[in-house]
Amino acid sequence: MNPINEHEQLSTRRNFLGNCVTGLGTAALAGLLNGESVHAADKRGTREIGLSDLPHHIAKAKSVIYMFQNGGPTHVDMFDYKPMLHKLHGKPVPDEYVQGKRFSTMTGDPGGKLLLEPIEPFKQYGNSGAWVSDLMPYTAEIVDDVCFIKSMHTEAVNHAPAISFFLSGSEMPGRPAIGSWLTYGLGNDNADLPSYVVMTSVSKNTTCGQIFYDFYWGSGFLPSRFQGVKFRGGGDPVLYLSNPDGMSKEVRRGMLDDIAALNEMKLRSARDPEIDTRISQYEMAFRMQTSVPELTDLSDEPQHILDLYGPQVNERGTFAHNCLMARRLVERGTRCVQVMHAGWDQHRSLTTELYTQCKDTDQPAAGLVKDLKQRGLLDETLVIWGGEFGRTPFLQGTMDNRPQWGRDHHPYAFTTWMAGGGIKPGITYGASDDLGIDVAKNPVHVHDFQATILNQLGVDHERLTYQFQGRNYRLTDVHGHIIKDILA
Repeated sequence: MNPINEHEQLSTRRNFLGNCVTGLGTAALAGLLNGESVHAADKRGTREIGLSDLPHHIAKAKSVIYMFQNGGPTHVDMFDYKPMLHKLHGKPVPDEYVQGKRFSTMTGDPGGKLLLEPIEPFKQYGNSGAWVSDLMPYTAEIVDDVCFIKSMHTEAVNHAPAISFFLSGSEMPGRPAIGSWLTYGLGNDNADLPSYVVMTSVSKNTTCGQIFYDFYWGSGFLPSRFQGVKFRGGGDPVLYLSNPDGMSKEVRRGMLDDIAALNEMKLRSARDPEIDTRISQYEMAFRMQTSVPELTDLSDEPQHILDLYGPQVNERGTFAHNCLMARRLVERGTRCVQVMHAGWDQHRSLTTELYTQCKDTDQPAAGLVKDLKQRGLLDETLVIWGGEFGRTPFLQGTMDNRPQWGRDHHPYAFTTWMAGGGIKPGITYGASDDLGIDVAKNPVHVHDFQATILNQLGVDHERLTYQFQGRNYRLTDVHGHIIKDILA
């Protein structure tokens, strides 16, 4: 018998109504569940909503721009002024400051290492009187919009684990990055652009050999549609954005419809969330063929705005260009933008390459804050500047060879700054000791920092979880306290 005719003969009014009730019950249950499967999206272009119980409270910020400075910027040379380093310059670091502390293998035993004063003078700026080095003159102009956290501390002493710890809450790769958590929980407000975008840059002629690993913006055990989308500095901003030669938009649309139909069939049978990811990413890629060229076209930017970001703003792949792109992205509803710049690893280049790093990043970072503020976007955008650790207040190298001066990795106290997004402006929170070696007041751990970021976007870090291998995971693991004293 024809299976369609057989189905029609066997179907009864009772069966039909029973199936309808089951469907309605399932829909109602999905609405009541506080679970991981209540994401919803029209594959053809509506925004993707997040979990049903988010935001947990009123959000102060809609988006976050994280200017991550790979390599460990030297806090004692830029933001954390220590007059005692001038007095003790060239003298061995006192044992009581470093006893029992672990440093990288390049330092080994810190005993006998010579203290090194800041390589450039510091001055106070703004109504807040914040101390800033002459290395960062543009950041000095925005100190009254910034909250300096001078008591950051972490656990890792090497780059990749330390960066992973800041961005995913774990030193080991495999956990979701903070942007993935935000996209998973809060959804995407723009159907035509990714909710989580990453851009990378490195100063020219740097000797730094750091690598941008994909797990810095990976989705870990979350479905892969929540991972960061990397915008490239050359060619198409996103791989395969352009259609192949000879393929029209209409042909491409028809091909995607056919592929989606096949994937939908497989999804119904396999229930594999990665198939759903494949469907949504195909559709996002198609829409980005229109949205990304418009996004990256800077012809509508006035010259005075371009000037805010500095002379490299029109050069793709630079930190300046990426900062301007970050503003354009959050303006269009992107939830999280990760602007990563490598080259801060001054083991032997403190008096040479540090100047280049500051020149390449200082004006664009300050320009981004100014630009957001004059557009009325700073209040709803959380801006962050910082690296994975600081640099040692003592010298790496020899005192009589100034061109080769350097500082090693330093996790025990360093500086990060935040602006906008409900953070108190014009304040300094926490303090390091008189040599900048250890935290002396109001310590801020990595998980505290992460909890505060989530809080500003309306997320309770203890409630945003995902069950994996029988355990509920979260960004802050089982730690983290909101830094309430810095909240406006």
